[in-house]
Amino acid sequence: MSLLETPAAIVVVDKLLLDEQAISTLQESIRNISGVTQAGNNYGIGDNLVIRGLGANYTFDGMYAGASLGNSYNPTRSLTNIESVEVLKGPATGLYGMGAAGGVINMIEKKPKDKESYQIETTLGQWDSHALMFDATAPITDKTAYRLVTNYESSDGYRGLSSERSEVYATLRHYLNENNEFIFSSAYIDDEIQVDSVGHPVRVFNPDTANATSDTIGWQDLPNDTDADGDGIFGIALTPEQRQQLADSLVSTDGLEPYDLGEQGLISPLSKPNEGKELRFKLQHKMEINDDLSLHQQLLYRDYSSDFVRQTGAYNYVYWNRNGEINADPRAPLVIDDVLYPYAARRQEYRRTKSNEKTWQYFADLTHTWSLGAIDGEQLLTVNYENRDMSLKSWSIYDADGTSSDNALPYILDIRNPNWGTGSFEDYDPVLKSNYDKSVAAWGISLQEVLYFDDMLTGRFGVAYSGTEQSYQHKGTARTPEKSLEADTDDAGVTYNLGLNYRLNEQVATFVNYSKGRMTYSILGSVTGEDDRPDSESTSFDLGIRFTAFDEDLLASLVWFKTQRTNLRYNNDEYDDNPESDSFNISVPQYFYDNNDTTSGVEFDVNLALNELWSMNFNATYQDAYSILKHERTEQTKGVPKKYASLWTSYNHQFPVLSEPVKFSLGVTYEDERSISTGWSGLPHSVIDAYVLWDAAMSYQLEKWHIQLNLRNLADTTYYNKALFNGGLPGDSRNVKLSVSYSFD
Repeated sequence: MSLLETPAAIVVVDKLLLDEQAISTLQESIRNISGVTQAGNNYGIGDNLVIRGLGANYTFDGMYAGASLGNSYNPTRSLTNIESVEVLKGPATGLYGMGAAGGVINMIEKKPKDKESYQIETTLGQWDSHALMFDATAPITDKTAYRLVTNYESSDGYRGLSSERSEVYATLRHYLNENNEFIFSSAYIDDEIQVDSVGHPVRVFNPDTANATSDTIGWQDLPNDTDADGDGIFGIALTPEQRQQLADSLVSTDGLEPYDLGEQGLISPLSKPNEGKELRFKLQHKMEINDDLSLHQQLLYRDYSSDFVRQTGAYNYVYWNRNGEINADPRAPLVIDDVLYPYAARRQEYRRTKSNEKTWQYFADLTHTWSLGAIDGEQLLTVNYENRDMSLKSWSIYDADGTSSDNALPYILDIRNPNWGTGSFEDYDPVLKSNYDKSVAAWGISLQEVLYFDDMLTGRFGVAYSGTEQSYQHKGTARTPEKSLEADTDDAGVTYNLGLNYRLNEQVATFVNYSKGRMTYSILGSVTGEDDRPDSESTSFDLGIRFTAFDEDLLASLVWFKTQRTNLRYNNDEYDDNPESDSFNISVPQYFYDNNDTTSGVEFDVNLALNELWSMNFNATYQDAYSILKHERTEQTKGVPKKYASLWTSYNHQFPVLSEPVKFSLGVTYEDERSISTGWSGLPHSVIDAYVLWDAAMSYQLEKWHIQLNLRNLADTTYYNKALFNGGLPGDSRNVKLSVSYSFD
């Protein structure tokens, strides 16, 4: 279907735009898509994107491409083998299987071509960045063609966030006859990407519990604990001189924004880049049964392993009244031998995680077209099955606040000039914290019906029945060494989508869409086996208008939406099933089931390509994301901005002295402030500031050569591109990338 006919919120980013921006990863591509942003507080591991403030599914040509598994394991997806990126917003369980509430990010992979062509490209950039890519495609016989794409890239990275990646993609297409096409593809990716889980931290100073703001404070405004709650527990007692030393160290943004550490950071040499290895095989079969009936089958095997060491915390405590205790150890300023270290980092933990995920997935799509009078129709019957087997182990090492071992990590005495522990992670008596196997199986059957009532009215209606089964086995840790029995749970239910699209004329169309999906509960979480825990549900409502002009060289859309993740189960604080407890109470429900994550707002997208001279991509989003947890509303989901927008425009100019035009590009991105508040750690109001970034590019095509220069962050703006836990991940400083490619037949 053309986008002007489609009764759903969809955005497509083509390869031309990605190439103009010299984009190499999925994270970089989201600037072109309304409603898609970085998630908050995922410890900086891999892709962790959200659509409309809620979770996203990742697929390659509709098949599983790894999940957002938070701080456990999560690949950083490359766009080396990608032709375009599609985003379908809202739940789509019936079409894509195991679903997320926000929507699906579908990456369309390169396919073999019937014409022989080759391309080699080299790239050089800041921080000793370099890459070499080779792309070859050609027919082998009149029925068979291949494509081979290889890539190697390496970078020391801004602030030492190094990366190295080797990739090989091989695809073979064969026409058995005019009605049967087979495509076999394989992929191997081996990368090492440094993880920064801390970024620039917010100093733990809670102005709400002090007697003055951080820029006017004196020592007398930081009183010691007086045991006002009468529990006999006192926080650390500081002398007036030490309290004045703390007051003198404060600046106006402490407790409210990250502390700017400049180009250095808290990335310890004890950390280890994420060594991710992915092996993927996919077989597709397309069969034209007759003029009105076709079958498309896909079978996928994917194996992904991950191994990294990350620093999970480095907290600089200044002043905090926590539940009636002022600066209670270890959430207190560091004092050693009566010497105060106002910029010290306490409660350090380093965590090593080793994980593996093996996935089998099968989809079969049977498409039938029909006509009845003036009405045309398309039926899509889909069946799918997916199985993921996962194993995970993690170990932790601590400073003296987390372990009684004589071999504890040294405290960081000053985050501005860190003193790091020597040796390796294994030298500090790692403790096994997690050790389990988990499997998740999902299946479903769906029927979609697209009706072309006439040239103006289109409907899309679908219903699906899907189910999931989960098993979990604890295999023993330091705290609970005994291997447990396998626990199992399952759930099933109905999902659906209803959409109408009406073309007011040849240039303007409106659409409305309502969909309901399902999310499998806690893909990596434990299963107790006590009862079958129901899956969460998701709903989305879209009301939009699309318009086109200049012979469809311009396409724009404006969408109002409301998307929810519902039926979230949280513990009821009043429930206590211990008969010997003073708060014993089993007359209330054990769980709240009516909690939700909700995002509503407006999205605007414009794409323009005029006379091959001028092109433009513009998108803007306003959204309000909040949560209802235990019947209380939490404003602005962590890391999700209310407003953001991006513009990229290119113009071809012909200079008289040159045989071909030069393309000039200019881009600007705006992102609103984002919350990083985590009240339990004493930062109720902390945020990452809004920012504006400018980028530019210039390229020249001369016969078979293509030369392109990209300039990023032209104004050298200091900003944070991701919200971390109690901190922000600094974005790159001003940098340059030069790409040169040669194409030949």
